[in-house]
Amino acid sequence: MMRSLHNRHLLAVDLLLIPLAVYASFVLRLDTFNLQTHVWGFVLMSGLALLVLPPLLFYARLYQSAWRYVSTYELLALLQVVGGAVLIISGIVYLVSFMQPALRIPRSIPLIFLPLALAAVSGPRLAMRVWAQQRQPRPLLGARTHVLVFGAGDAGAMVVRELRQNPQLGMHVVGLLDDDPLKHGLVIHGSMVLGQRESLPALVARYHVAQVIIAMPSAPGKEVRAIMHMCQQVGVQTLTVPSLAELLDGKFTVSQLRKLEISDLLRREPVQTDIAAVRQLVRGKRVLVTGGGGSIGSELCRQLLRCAPAQLLVLGHGENSVFELIQDLNQVQQDFHRRIELKPLIADVRDARRMQYIFAQHRPELVFHAAAHKHVPLMECNPIEAFSTNVLGTRNLLAAAEEVGVEHFVMISSDKAVNPTSIMGATKRLAEFLVLQAAQRSQRSYAAVRFGNVLGSRGSVVLSFKRQIAAGGPITVTHPDMRRYFMTIPEAVQLVLQAATLGHQGEVFMLEMGEPIRVVDLARDMIRLSGLEEGRDIDIVFTGLRPGEKLFEELFANGEYYRRTSHDKIFRAEHAMFAQDDLPWIIAAIERCVEEHDEAALLELLPRLVPEYQAPKLLAGGV
Repeated sequence: MMRSLHNRHLLAVDLLLIPLAVYASFVLRLDTFNLQTHVWGFVLMSGLALLVLPPLLFYARLYQSAWRYVSTYELLALLQVVGGAVLIISGIVYLVSFMQPALRIPRSIPLIFLPLALAAVSGPRLAMRVWAQQRQPRPLLGARTHVLVFGAGDAGAMVVRELRQNPQLGMHVVGLLDDDPLKHGLVIHGSMVLGQRESLPALVARYHVAQVIIAMPSAPGKEVRAIMHMCQQVGVQTLTVPSLAELLDGKFTVSQLRKLEISDLLRREPVQTDIAAVRQLVRGKRVLVTGGGGSIGSELCRQLLRCAPAQLLVLGHGENSVFELIQDLNQVQQDFHRRIELKPLIADVRDARRMQYIFAQHRPELVFHAAAHKHVPLMECNPIEAFSTNVLGTRNLLAAAEEVGVEHFVMISSDKAVNPTSIMGATKRLAEFLVLQAAQRSQRSYAAVRFGNVLGSRGSVVLSFKRQIAAGGPITVTHPDMRRYFMTIPEAVQLVLQAATLGHQGEVFMLEMGEPIRVVDLARDMIRLSGLEEGRDIDIVFTGLRPGEKLFEELFANGEYYRRTSHDKIFRAEHAMFAQDDLPWIIAAIERCVEEHDEAALLELLPRLVPEYQAPKLLAGGV
């Protein structure tokens, strides 16, 4: 016990104060300092309190807590432990006094003891926190940065508390802002809510504010953008807390404060995920993720790990990305004190025999297929690779999954599979058909999930813009009217996991993507976030559509219509299947062209393989 007891001095204080609390209980009840006939009852109750309360405090790990950082969690734990101890002590005292009248005590004494015991064990611990705060180094007054916190909710309160506990950062909160008039005038951790957003310019001037912290992790991007523009107008720097999607574990520290990113400006309302349904699907299962080293695959692995699978199989073609992900997942397990078996598998989904061996050896019960070629212009130049990976690779995985009886199979598709004008989109459309056919054949829950562009994923336009800004420009945009649907990686993965719980047999799900964003507006926002100005520091140049690109992405193919599911951000595409009798001939034709590296024959077959495929008409870029 002592080896794990970091606060031994607290144990000594408890051993002293607990009997004093018992004595005070008798004194308050008997109205005398002389216990007289109740002395043996006092001895009995003191002995029981010492035998019961400290061990319960140790069992609740309250002797291991860092009390200089005490929070409501520790205080509630203290209340539960002390309350439970008093119940146990009361029961034993009443039982013994019934058997031994000489030990009988007034029945109200345990009730009086409860608040006194709570004060005895919590008082020294709270004193430790106050003492630690007083001993923290204070920055020079001239070095402090005056800060306004926007948002007086839970996140705002956490920010104010963290900054007060870390004065060495040199950030002084002069007040908070909130658009809710009911919060105006409230004092949160010593800082007052001074007004709403319209008060910002006046408060910045009055208090010489240098930074505004946006503490609204659930605010939509439109609201964040408006606050950012207001801050830019008055010349103050803007920081933010992570979004709810980033705060999956619900924790926040001051080190997570960061500059605004483009994902904050495009943020949508938080995804309401049925965590219980996802955990029920994943818990205790053997789960395989293909493309595990990619942006979507790696985030899938991180979120799946929180659902406690029995085994997580990470399959990828690139050894470096898989190695880095496994290292990251091991660290996550240490942070959350979990021990889930992680199995890295270096393999290519195009290798049918290798897939059969892996599935036969590990027998996964749940498969998320994220491995794919997704870069539109590159695949226009490499159609053999696109078809061999996106189509034949999916065929190989489905065959192996059916052979070992995989119950749930989810393929990551794309909105580019809808009325495709690119080879990448056409291959994704064919892969959807393969999944639907396998579902009908196996009568199992196999589904495809479509969504649009993902911010920060490999090949994302955001990363291209960042590189161009870092190089001093110009930023290249294909067309001034090009619009795309965007969502963040965590949001996309949450919805993919949710869609997996909705699938029954052969569905194509479409994630609700919000409003399409003009790519040129995205570029302009990124210029502003970098502290630069369009035209003065960096130019935007229009280059014209590239092969395979559309001006606007579509959500549903010709002949499809959507139907709502039980989740308001997930739709089911109806009539997403064509005559399955054609599929064997189609796959055989693709395989023959791939084996012979016959790109010309493959492109000639493309309109027959995917009837809705249309070669794009290139449009000149405007200036």
